[in-house]
Amino acid sequence: MTDVDAIVVGAGHNGLVTAAYLAKAGMSTLLVEARAAVGGTAASEHFADATVNICNCDHLTFRTTPVMSELGLADHGLRYLDLEPSQLNIAWDGSSPWPIFHDIDRTLDALQALHPGEVEGYRRYLKAAIPAVKLLFDAANDPPSFAGLARKALDHRMRSVATMLRWSRMSAADIMRSFFSTEALRSPGLLVGPMVWGISPEFAGSGLGALTYALRHVATVGRPVGGSGAVPESLLSVFLSHHGQLRLSSAVSTITCDNTGVTGVTLSDGSHIRSSVVVSACDPHRTFVEWLTGAPPQADDLIARWRAMPHSQGYESKIDAIATSVPRYRNLDAGVFDSLGIDPAACTAVIAPSLADMHRGYELMGRGEILRQPGLLVNVPSLLDATMAPPGKHVFSLEAIYTPYDFTGGWTSRDEPARWLRQYSTVIHEGFTESITDWRAMTPATYEREFHLPAGHATSFAGGPLSAIRNKNPELTRYETPVTGLYLTGAATFPGAGVWGASGRNAATVVLRNH
Repeated sequence: MTDVDAIVVGAGHNGLVTAAYLAKAGMSTLLVEARAAVGGTAASEHFADATVNICNCDHLTFRTTPVMSELGLADHGLRYLDLEPSQLNIAWDGSSPWPIFHDIDRTLDALQALHPGEVEGYRRYLKAAIPAVKLLFDAANDPPSFAGLARKALDHRMRSVATMLRWSRMSAADIMRSFFSTEALRSPGLLVGPMVWGISPEFAGSGLGALTYALRHVATVGRPVGGSGAVPESLLSVFLSHHGQLRLSSAVSTITCDNTGVTGVTLSDGSHIRSSVVVSACDPHRTFVEWLTGAPPQADDLIARWRAMPHSQGYESKIDAIATSVPRYRNLDAGVFDSLGIDPAACTAVIAPSLADMHRGYELMGRGEILRQPGLLVNVPSLLDATMAPPGKHVFSLEAIYTPYDFTGGWTSRDEPARWLRQYSTVIHEGFTESITDWRAMTPATYEREFHLPAGHATSFAGGPLSAIRNKNPELTRYETPVTGLYLTGAATFPGAGVWGASGRNAATVVLRNH
C-alpha cells in the first residue's frame, strides 16, 4: 500500500519538470522541498524593493527542449524576452569589446569592424562547432543510449560526431588557440565554458567547453519576464493544475527501502510517506550516502562508490545590487555599436582573464586564493525587463568565478566581494559604482547555508552525449539506480547544469516507461 504513486525530492527546476510530467501523466505525485520556496538556484527573490535572480538570468538551453510546449508553460504565465546581442565579450587586456548576435552575419560584421584579423578564424570555428552543437542539443532531449546517439548522428551527419569526439579529448584552450590569435576572442568563450565548470581550460578533456560561441548561434538566449524564477513558478502552476501535492519546508531525513526496492521517504518532522517511486533531484552524495536506508544488497557497490567519491567545493559567487544608473564600458567603439543599433549595457558582459590567468586562477583556488582580475559575468536585467526594479532604479548583477568555498580570507566580511566591484570599475566609466544604493554578496558559504548545497557546490554532469554513454556512474545518465524505484534527476545527471530542464524531462520519461 502506498500513499502516493511518486515522490520527487527537491523542487529545483529539474525536480519541478519531473514532477509536472508525472502528474500530467496521471501519477499521484508529491513534491517535497526543504526550503520555503520552489526553484532552488533557478529562482528569483525580492531584495531592496526589486527582483533579483539567485543565479544568472540568461537562459540558453531551456527553449531547446520540448518542455515549454509539452507542459504548456506559456498558458501558465511564462514569457521570454529574446536577448540581442546575447553577450558582450571583454578581455582584461583592454582590447576592444565585441558582441555576439544570434545571427552569424551580424556577428561577423561586428568582428570585421572591431577585430578584422579574427573573422576568418571565426568562420572556421563555426563550420566545425555548429554541427556538434546541433547534435548536442538534439541528444540532450532523450535519455542517452548508443542506439539513440547513432540514429541522431546519422540525422546530423557523422561530421558532428567526429568533431565532438576529437574536441572532447582536447583542451578547450588548445581548440581556441587553433582558431583565434588574440585573447579578445579566445578567453571570453572559455569563461562561460571551463571556468563556469570550475576547471582549467588547459585540462585535456575540457574541449567541449569551446562550443560556447556556437551555442549562441544555434539557440536563442532569452530572459523570462519577471526574472529567472518565472520558470519554476510556471512549472509549479502546471504541477498543481494536475493535482500534484507540494510540501515546502520539508527536509528529507531518509529514503527508505526493503529487500525489493524503495518504499518511501521520512521527513525531518518524523512523518513517513509511502511510495514505490522516489526521484531525487538533489545531490547524489546526499541521496546515496546520507539518506538511503535499508538498501537492498544490489546497491552496495553504488553506495560504496559514492562514499569514496570526493565532493567538490563551490567556486561561484554573485553580487546583487540596486543602482540609479547603468554601467558604460571603456575601450568600446561607440561608433560601431551605434551603427549596430544596440545598447551594450543591456546584454551580459563577459569579462575574461587570459588563458594563462585562467589556469593560474584554477591553481589559486586550490590554495584558497582568488585572481586579482577574476572572471566576471555582469548584466543589468532591468534594462530589458523594467518589471524587475522600481522606477528610477536598476538591478545590477555581477558573478565572480573561481571564488573558492575555502577562501583564505573567509566569507564573513564584504571585503573581497567589494574588491570585485572596485576591479569592475576599471573597465567602466566613472559614476556607476557610486550610484549603487544597496548590495549583497552570495558566496559559496551562502549557497551552502541557504540552498542546502554541500560546500556551496551543486554536483554537475560534465561532458557531452559521448561521455554519457560510457560514463562510469551510469545512474547519472540512465536516471535509474540499482534500487528498484529510486531515480535521479538534476544538474548531476545528463546533460548537466544550467536552466535546461532536459534532465527533468528525461528522468520522467524513464519513470513513466518503467511504471
